[in-house]
Amino acid sequence: MILDTATAVAWIRRAYELVRADEARLTRLDTAIGDGDHGANLTRGLAAAEIALDEKQPDSAGQALITAGRSLISKTGGASGPLYGNGFRQAGKELREEGDVAAVADALEAMLRGIEELGGALHGDKTMVDALAPAVAAFQTSASATLDLHAAGQAAVAAAEAGLAATVPMQARKGRASYLGERSIGHEDPGAASTVLILRALAEVTAP
Repeated sequence: MILDTATAVAWIRRAYELVRADEARLTRLDTAIGDGDHGANLTRGLAAAEIALDEKQPDSAGQALITAGRSLISKTGGASGPLYGNGFRQAGKELREEGDVAAVADALEAMLRGIEELGGALHGDKTMVDALAPAVAAFQTSASATLDLHAAGQAAVAAAEAGLAATVPMQARKGRASYLGERSIGHEDPGAASTVLILRALAEVTAP
């Protein structure tokens, strides 16, 4: 299977559905160590991305991701909009027309680098990077062993879930949670939680 235009659009739509369904949990997580608006902000941003995709009718997978990224940047409040938006834009630029599992691995790597460069966070800082970095690594490992895009997506989700769990004992070093110091320990990072949902959407829409 390849990530073509229709599948890329389906990815964004499914991500919106999953985030909207889990908005209350994301809000609770962000209330504990942030502004309490992550769930609502990301739901609004992905809703705008879905509308933009309907209006613009992108003609390539890469353009679909770029369109979604631009909407996230312009319509999502807080830090998550620029971070996810830049991540999707970089992924779209890397993917271009469409891609097999190896090309999608490169696109996810570009997404990670875009988020790291804009936010300045690294693995271990208790941010979305703690879910995305291991997920990208797992996807790449799977991609080198199989041509199955769905299997690679599932591997990425499992790694992201483990990365999310690993944020609980961490003390935040980036973002608003870092202002809490040791009080940020004992909580899942909301950005890592939403990253799991976005990757789960990719795995689901690439199922055979």
